[in-house]
Amino acid sequence: MSLGHDREQHWISYPRFLVRAVAVATDGPFGFYAWMTVLTAVALVGANAWANQVVQGMITTGMTDHVSWGLYIANFTFMVGVAAGGVMMVIPAYLYHDEEMHNVVILGELVAVSAIVMCLLFVTVDLGRPDRFWHLIPGLGRFNFPISMLTWDVIVLNVYLLLNLHVCGYLLYMRFLRRPPAARWYVPFVLVSIVWAISIHTVTAFLYEGLGGRPFWNSALLAPRFLASAFVSGPAFLIAVMFALRRFAGLDLPSGPVHTLVRIVRITILINLLMVVSEVFTEFYAGGAHTASAQYLFLGLDGSRGLVPWIWTAIAFNVVAAGLFLHPAALRRAPVLISACVLSFVGIWIEKGMGLIIPGFIPSTLHEIVEYAPSLVEWKITAGIWAFGLMVLTVALKIALPILAGRGDDVLAKNPRATASPVAVR
Repeated sequence: MSLGHDREQHWISYPRFLVRAVAVATDGPFGFYAWMTVLTAVALVGANAWANQVVQGMITTGMTDHVSWGLYIANFTFMVGVAAGGVMMVIPAYLYHDEEMHNVVILGELVAVSAIVMCLLFVTVDLGRPDRFWHLIPGLGRFNFPISMLTWDVIVLNVYLLLNLHVCGYLLYMRFLRRPPAARWYVPFVLVSIVWAISIHTVTAFLYEGLGGRPFWNSALLAPRFLASAFVSGPAFLIAVMFALRRFAGLDLPSGPVHTLVRIVRITILINLLMVVSEVFTEFYAGGAHTASAQYLFLGLDGSRGLVPWIWTAIAFNVVAAGLFLHPAALRRAPVLISACVLSFVGIWIEKGMGLIIPGFIPSTLHEIVEYAPSLVEWKITAGIWAFGLMVLTVALKIALPILAGRGDDVLAKNPRATASPVAVR
């Protein structure tokens, strides 16, 4: 009888939860509306540019038959790493029982959700024909499952999105019902998401490694490099988000999670730099017939130097960021830490984007050098997708912030008599 009553209460409460969540997500001070207005404007500019791309074709981009992957796939690769890096708040909380990290672990889940949404959008705009997106769905489209690595990439990304949506949604809903969450309904999914976060970036790396005609990507270090860089960019973004919430949302977050993430980045950024040095040493010291792409990237080739400024900027940013993270001031002074996060984030974005995807196509399989530069349409669409992803993250945080502040009962249930004692999100 009690079980039936509980189920009935769930069905009655769920629509109220959705209505209150929408109300909370769309209500806020002037700064919130200004931020969302700017993001909406940028997203609409991107949507208009994408509509023109669909009508006129991929000729509006800077891509050619020689360089068929450009800014879109570069951002896709980077955002997969950010999504995987979101698990850096989950591992200390659930594997090492970090009590302070439990209070803010949902931030990592929400960042992962918004990053995966952006990944799927970047894949969609790169298709050229969005009406053929259904071919990416195994069982429905003609996609050579399970031979194609791209099939596996689509599967792991969508499953990771569903895992994070379930965990976040369940925790929020239980707070709405004023009930402690049952461990069996979310802890197994959290543990699976840890493994899945590693798999999404590993499968993405395998996608590149498996292309035998692109020797620049045929490295056994590619997957470890992807993971190491993901565990730099993801935590760096999370740290920046936490500081932004402190500054603009007035959320009193504990300093312990920030210090934990800094310690993680101190290790992973050095590992990433070591792998880059190892790759460069192998390419240039050993030499061989397949060093042309690396030479074009780092030094230029036959007068073509389109990517040289990009990669050296990335290396400089990563080296400076590593020095800042290792400095003791990173744990004491916010400007130093924020500068390190921004430099590492931008450095990894360049390294895994323009510094990885584009040189894989230059020179071409016919040994021709056809350089690539993103067109204005590509930059507009990319900015629009980033704006939409930040909108998703902002709306999600608007719903989650009351829980992190211990005001979930008041705000979501709209009950002024509810107790406002802080409760950890576990």
